[in-house]
Amino acid sequence: MTETSRLILGLRAAGWTEKEINDFILYIELGDEQYKPKGKV
Repeated sequence: MTETSRLILGLRAAGWTEKEINDFILYIELGDEQYKPKGKV
């Protein structure tokens, strides 16, 4: 649980939106390509 909290806080500090964070976590858990992070333009 501590690692997950640190991950979320780190992504917030890096400027990720809540939706980007949620999608990334879904990608890690499910491996579903629709949630794969895309590079920022």
